[in-house]
Amino acid sequence: MAPPRNVVKIAIQMPGAIPQLIQLDQAKPLAAVLKEVCSAWNLNDPEHYALQYADGHRKYITENNRSEIKNGSILSLSIAPDKEAERLLNALQSGNREVKREALSRLALLAPDLTFAGEVINRDGLQHLGAIIEDGDDLGEVLAHGLRAFSELMEHGVVSWETLSSNFVKKVVSYVNMNLMDASVPQLALGLLESLALSSPPLGQLVKQEVPLERLLVHLQVLNQPLQTKAMALLTALLQNASFADRQTMLDYLWRRNLRQFIYKNIIHSPTPLGDEMAHHLYVLQALMLGLLEPRMRTPLDPYNQEQREQLQALRQAAFELDGESQGSGMSADRRRSLCAREFRKLGFSFVLENSSREDKHECPFARSSIQLTLLLCELLHIGEPCSETAQDFSPMFFGQDNSFQELFCVCIQLLNKTWKEMRATQEDFDKVMQVVREQLTRTLALKPTSLELFRTKVNTLSYSEVLRLRQTERMHQEGTMARPILELRERLKPELLGLIRQQRLLRLCEGTLFRKISSRRRQDKVWFCCLSPNHKMLQYGDVEEGAAQPSPESLPDKLPVAEMRALLLGKDCPHIREKGSGKQNKDICELAFSVSYDAGEEEAYLNFIAPSKREVGPWAVSRRGWTWSCCWLWRLSFGCWSWRMCPSLTSRPLCPPHLLTTTSAMTAALLSLKAGPRGVERGGLLPSSHSQGRAWGSPMLGLSVLVSPASC
Repeated sequence: MAPPRNVVKIAIQMPGAIPQLIQLDQAKPLAAVLKEVCSAWNLNDPEHYALQYADGHRKYITENNRSEIKNGSILSLSIAPDKEAERLLNALQSGNREVKREALSRLALLAPDLTFAGEVINRDGLQHLGAIIEDGDDLGEVLAHGLRAFSELMEHGVVSWETLSSNFVKKVVSYVNMNLMDASVPQLALGLLESLALSSPPLGQLVKQEVPLERLLVHLQVLNQPLQTKAMALLTALLQNASFADRQTMLDYLWRRNLRQFIYKNIIHSPTPLGDEMAHHLYVLQALMLGLLEPRMRTPLDPYNQEQREQLQALRQAAFELDGESQGSGMSADRRRSLCAREFRKLGFSFVLENSSREDKHECPFARSSIQLTLLLCELLHIGEPCSETAQDFSPMFFGQDNSFQELFCVCIQLLNKTWKEMRATQEDFDKVMQVVREQLTRTLALKPTSLELFRTKVNTLSYSEVLRLRQTERMHQEGTMARPILELRERLKPELLGLIRQQRLLRLCEGTLFRKISSRRRQDKVWFCCLSPNHKMLQYGDVEEGAAQPSPESLPDKLPVAEMRALLLGKDCPHIREKGSGKQNKDICELAFSVSYDAGEEEAYLNFIAPSKREVGPWAVSRRGWTWSCCWLWRLSFGCWSWRMCPSLTSRPLCPPHLLTTTSAMTAALLSLKAGPRGVERGGLLPSSHSQGRAWGSPMLGLSVLVSPASC
């Protein structure tokens, strides 16, 4: 019988005692539970004890969080948080360094728990820790544990960061600026200053004044990854709090000091895996770096702005270089204005030579394309948006070179022109082209190329045809090709399909085929006929006269029992091919050859075939490989194509021409009854298409495709 839903089975342990296995009733008050547990271990004063999780950060169990206890949880009985906080704070007053160190270590371990933190703060624990940090008598473990405990207590938000004094902040800054042997002290000090800078803008300005960028660069260039990460965290915090002008000045200074190159070579491409925290800070740094472009992005075109007019003139001159402006020197003002206007109109397509020779309807509008592409890049790179607090989606290539956005634009404008040509687009197709370019850029940026050259290579391989192929594949997945109803329908159709395939194969072999014999002089001067007997137990064959009617199975003199067949050989493995040379004619015949080995007494004999065409190889060779293998393979082919457009892939194998898979009226009726979706076949029928060797019918929704050859119809 299952226990009630509000009862969980847990274990409770205590050092030096046998663990208790109990069923905890969540409706029973926690004080009553503690009383029972203490009674089992003969402990007095149950109010002096509390339950904690035995693993993790040893979170205390309270009435508020007891619902988080799950079946199988392991708890430990420990000193109550108020008693433990009082004991540890008293130990901090001890003059014994070892006692103080152990108390601070225990305090730092329990500080992440909100219940314990509240008890410490209520007993002025922050003031005691602040005094230890400001005194700085011990720059080793004591100070490190004090900084960690202080940071953990402040992170709960019970006390505002604004209450910290400037003297305290300057003292913590001094630990960052010192060259200490113990790297944990500056690491913890950097983390404390980061939280302070993000939580209190006034104190953040004080940190910015007291911590020079040069010192942060020193910490960033060490091999200690945790210290490196905390230095990057403080740097991004200072950049976030800075004004736009100050941020630009700070980044310019850092780039001049080769911080970008160091990040790219020694952090992104470091042998040590990049941690999640560092990845987040690199994302923030990238967002702040690209955010410097936001004012330009939001600046509208002003025809009366002299700077913008000069930029447009510079663009025109770069596109239409005149020989020292000699052509314009003798022109009148009206003539010069007319020439400029014509050249600006040409800027719609003259950025590459191919465009200038196109018909007018295929002109790629350069100005419009550039504007829309810039807006698209700003959208994809989230320029002007606030930084996420958890994102880690940075792109390494933006740290690979200077002016990364401008260089990226140059690659993308060439891509846009390439896609425009591939789509044979006109002015009316502009929005469609931009949609394809958006998809090309989105897919490539998602790969996080490590350099601009790698981005260029990957995005150029993502042609318009490749985008269409990916769209089709994804659409099939989204439309539920692998959904449970589709799979159930496939299973229901499978027996009928296998039966139809087997029936068609047997009928095809029973009809028989005329084969030609090749003499020693390579002349195909004789004909013989082979077929499967009506009872499917014998291969019947014999010579026939040229031009004679197809013989009946009974008139054929030779018979080979199917049960005596050993193996099927193809191509070069056939004995009548191995005896021949390697000329071009033999290579052609090799593709048509197959042999059946059988038992002839104690020896192995062969029945050798040269098919009249590749088309005739399939019915004989595939059938004789075994019905189980043949049907399963054909089933895989019939259900493996995504849509009728991919049906030509069925003919890619020499042994599988289209007539290997033939439908009957029953199969057609079954497929024609399928209904699904909004397009083509999904509107209530199958979608026929022309095929070089037959007719193709298929259902993109089901992934079905059936080829019907003219001969078998």
